[in-house]
Amino acid sequence: MPDQTAARPDPARPSPQVSVVVTAYDAEATIADAVRSALAEPEVAEVIVVDDASRDATAHAAAHAAGGDPRLVVLRQPRNGGPAAARNRAFAAARGDFVAVLDADDFVLPGRFARLLAVPDWDLVADNILFVTEATVPDDLPPVPRAAGKGVIDIDLNGFVRANLSSKGSARHEWGFLKPVIRLDFLRRHRLRYDERLRLGEDYDLYVRMLQAGARFRAIREVGYAARWRENSLSSRHRTEDLEALWRASESHLAAWRAADGGKRVGTDGGAAVAALADHRRDLHHRFALRDFLDNRARMGRAGAMVSALRQPETILPIARGILRDKLAARRPDIRPTRIGRLLIED
Repeated sequence: MPDQTAARPDPARPSPQVSVVVTAYDAEATIADAVRSALAEPEVAEVIVVDDASRDATAHAAAHAAGGDPRLVVLRQPRNGGPAAARNRAFAAARGDFVAVLDADDFVLPGRFARLLAVPDWDLVADNILFVTEATVPDDLPPVPRAAGKGVIDIDLNGFVRANLSSKGSARHEWGFLKPVIRLDFLRRHRLRYDERLRLGEDYDLYVRMLQAGARFRAIREVGYAARWRENSLSSRHRTEDLEALWRASESHLAAWRAADGGKRVGTDGGAAVAALADHRRDLHHRFALRDFLDNRARMGRAGAMVSALRQPETILPIARGILRDKLAARRPDIRPTRIGRLLIED
């Protein structure tokens, strides 16, 4: 299916306008809900679907879901390059004042963009995420729960990074999952784009670099985004090269922040942020070490893997803890949410 280009947005439509970006790979079964839910919002100027060289009828399903709405743009990647490359292509093509990423198996709840655009003074603004089961469809969604408390949350670099650190017994509340509306002019002025080497944590990486450039990140507790749940990824399910790439990115975050005098160049007291970035780098290094150990064990047996691990003695204890954590997680009852899900931001 060739690329489709939408007509220019109607100049009579109220400004500002949002370009919704949906990157999709083999998403024929779910992309219709994403497209329809985004097009239902009056603040949406266009929905840009980037088909990342799917093997199924993803592009056709997206076009069919739009029902001829000229705001749909479908672009095809010549080869699968991952979500970061696909989003960069969409961001370059976007004509709205703002961009909002929507995963191909998720959907927008009514009134989302009106609520977000009403928040003042931001470069990124996010709302609460409702995690639902894979079988949940928008038309059958029960009453949406609301997080306790109201008001706007201001997210600085330290708070954001800390909210993405692994914690014992947590149910994955990392703020890297947030799907903010982003001021496109900020990205272009600071020449920021997704790191196409990343296939894990690419959103987290971009948000960190935006915060380091002085971006104002705000969030509200109201629910506006529904994410279909995938079971918690154990460390053994992450590709080793993806974890290593994210670990290397975390090293560059820390180096860049130290080079910027701990954030003083953007008017931020960065001492706490430096410590948070260092902790995050260490956490990722431990996760990578575990994944590398499991690869070595599969390739050359337990003894060979231990010999390899002993070359970095500081990783022995994190590897042992990681193996125990994964074994315990595998024995726990299914912790997927109920049909109406759970919230990302909770008090």
